[in-house]
Amino acid sequence: MKRALIGLVLLSALAATLLLLRPGPDRSAGQVTAAPRDAGRVARAEADRTQAARALGAPGERRILFGDLHVHTTFSIDALVYSLSMFGGEGAHPPADACDFARFCSDLDFFSLNDHAEGLTPARWRESIDSVRQCNAQAGDPADPDLVAFVGWEWTQTSSDPDLHYGHRNVIVPGLDDDEIPARPITALPDDTMKRARGMSAARVIERLGRSLLGGWGDFLWLTAQMVDVPDCPGGVPSPELPADCRENAATPRELHEKLAQWELPSLVIPHGLAWGVHAPPGAGLDRALAGGNHDPSRERLLEVQSGHGNSEEFRALPQVTRSALGEAICPEPSEDFLPCCRRAGQIIRERCGDLPAPECEKRVRDARRLAAEAGKEFHRTIPDAPLEDWLDCGQCRDCFKPAYLLRPQLTAQYGYAVGNFDEPGSDAEPQRLRWGLIASSDGHAARPGSGYKQEQRRRMTDGRGYARERDDRLLRPWVIGRQRDPQRAQPVPEEPRSLRGLFDVERTASFMYPGGIVAVHADARDRHSIWEALQQRRAYGTSGPRILLWFDLVDGEERIAMGGETRRRENPTFEVRAIGDFAQQRGCPDAAVAPLAPERRERLCRGACYHPSDQREAIDAIEVVRIRPQQRAGEPVAPLIEDPWRRFYCAPDPTGCTVRFQDEQFAETGRDSVYYVRALQEPTPAINGANLRTAFDANGRPLRVTPCYGGWQTPADNACLAPASERAWSSPIFVDYARGPD
Repeated sequence: MKRALIGLVLLSALAATLLLLRPGPDRSAGQVTAAPRDAGRVARAEADRTQAARALGAPGERRILFGDLHVHTTFSIDALVYSLSMFGGEGAHPPADACDFARFCSDLDFFSLNDHAEGLTPARWRESIDSVRQCNAQAGDPADPDLVAFVGWEWTQTSSDPDLHYGHRNVIVPGLDDDEIPARPITALPDDTMKRARGMSAARVIERLGRSLLGGWGDFLWLTAQMVDVPDCPGGVPSPELPADCRENAATPRELHEKLAQWELPSLVIPHGLAWGVHAPPGAGLDRALAGGNHDPSRERLLEVQSGHGNSEEFRALPQVTRSALGEAICPEPSEDFLPCCRRAGQIIRERCGDLPAPECEKRVRDARRLAAEAGKEFHRTIPDAPLEDWLDCGQCRDCFKPAYLLRPQLTAQYGYAVGNFDEPGSDAEPQRLRWGLIASSDGHAARPGSGYKQEQRRRMTDGRGYARERDDRLLRPWVIGRQRDPQRAQPVPEEPRSLRGLFDVERTASFMYPGGIVAVHADARDRHSIWEALQQRRAYGTSGPRILLWFDLVDGEERIAMGGETRRRENPTFEVRAIGDFAQQRGCPDAAVAPLAPERRERLCRGACYHPSDQREAIDAIEVVRIRPQQRAGEPVAPLIEDPWRRFYCAPDPTGCTVRFQDEQFAETGRDSVYYVRALQEPTPAINGANLRTAFDANGRPLRVTPCYGGWQTPADNACLAPASERAWSSPIFVDYARGPD
């Protein structure tokens, strides 16, 4: 830390000589390229999908369109940090970059901007809206645009208390006029956050210093100062009556929904990344999302089940930390396929005992387990000098597809479909339930919507971050995770308020970062209204990146109920699934696609890795059906209610696609409400981080060592960390309730 102190002294001295300098204006949202997509390319994509659907006998009354509803630019403060050279970043990627990437690099049909609300100062909110309008202005005929861009933001809530943790939400609105957009984004910041930030002397120095002298760091500190200067909105005032230039906070989803309702505008509120252990504390669960009015089924129509930050679909009955009668954390025993991190903390300390007396060693092992269990997602700070490799694969799901880091099982989609709120029933006296459609998106932080079409450019097309230089890693590590006071003893992690420090703790998650997912809709047309209607009706599905074509319908004679639909019946339901794999990708970029971009902009945005389909499709390997029968009473065990997979159908290696028809013969007999959705799995192909930590096991299945895929200096940038994975699509469910009562 001596070097850091010297640097601070030098910075202060420099500031003292430049007291009269003022920072320049805000960085621009950029300029959208004034050109449409290649019209022939758009027409060919539509024709290919129509022809493929017709050949497979799929319903053809609607078209499938692909998009991304979770896009960050460097208007998000975390994205701005990761754009710095310290992290090997490329510099600023403002909102205009997202539009150009979607139009020319990834060839999308729609996307939304979702920068974190806390970084969207009043000026930046207006610029973000203007950039979306510019993007749509280049799209041609509004009835048949080449690209539809939506306005949105991210409400980013976290808590170390599982009872107060709700997780992240993307808010999206359909309109573009001033009277169709809220005057300000709504944050989830605790009330005292900016009061604490006012003491940031470094940010105050920049107000005098002029940020051009510090490059990207200057921009970061300048933006922090601008955020501090935005006053909190007064309480108790309806949202439309508040001043435009204040920061509006909502501590819970209920408050967020209430504020949105006051605008009397349509909006979607899309939960995402709920099962990520990097944000969610152990013990958090979706039961709470149904309590206290925190679920609004009219707005929360969709759930982002997959992104570049991993999969939040799959429930696993993993050993969990529990509490004693006195409130002390109890570390669980490991299972055959799961190593709790608190157990691994004890193992690390045991390996360090050396010549300590056996009783003292065992005491320290028990202390390490307890402290790591108490620390939750900050467990690694109990032994801060232990490198990532020492922790092996603790806390990770070993059999999940592209799992989220430190998967939280009770925050997964499957758990959410299984639970109900019996204490606060809905208007029909039935238990409240979560009936989300399933989508996927990128959650990328470099303005690259729909980045999952190729498994290339790991450092650019994923959010895998790390320090570009070893010296920065060593210098910042003590500040980020602490200093080891005694190498033979674990230490408690101090309770700290939410701060920017967490943005720099990146090395552990890099092996769990992937190219982004994508959302598909079955829409009546390409226009804004048709796409919005499909999202509202849950006629949507998600993929892990490829543009898989998927249809999932309940069929009853001439009647068809598409994915996302609801029905009530007594007869056994019959379903049809049709799936077609994406085109295999060619190297590089199609000349016609990127022709409107200047060469230097083309290289900086697309990185020579555009969506570039060949004429050969990947084969669908299998169709998996998941059946979930929600709780019928409070406290009913959840694990037996989730059947994954309930059915699995293997497909012939046919590039024209796969068709499956099946019936639930048990529905009428059991009389239970049921949720059905399907996964279409492509044949395995190499995928970035397909093996995550690349764990080696002994003959008994115990982890021996890991080879992490670092985002920084430890792993070469040209190493894509590829391993085979079955890329997939998830349909939105069909919700089939059993019709009780008299005929």
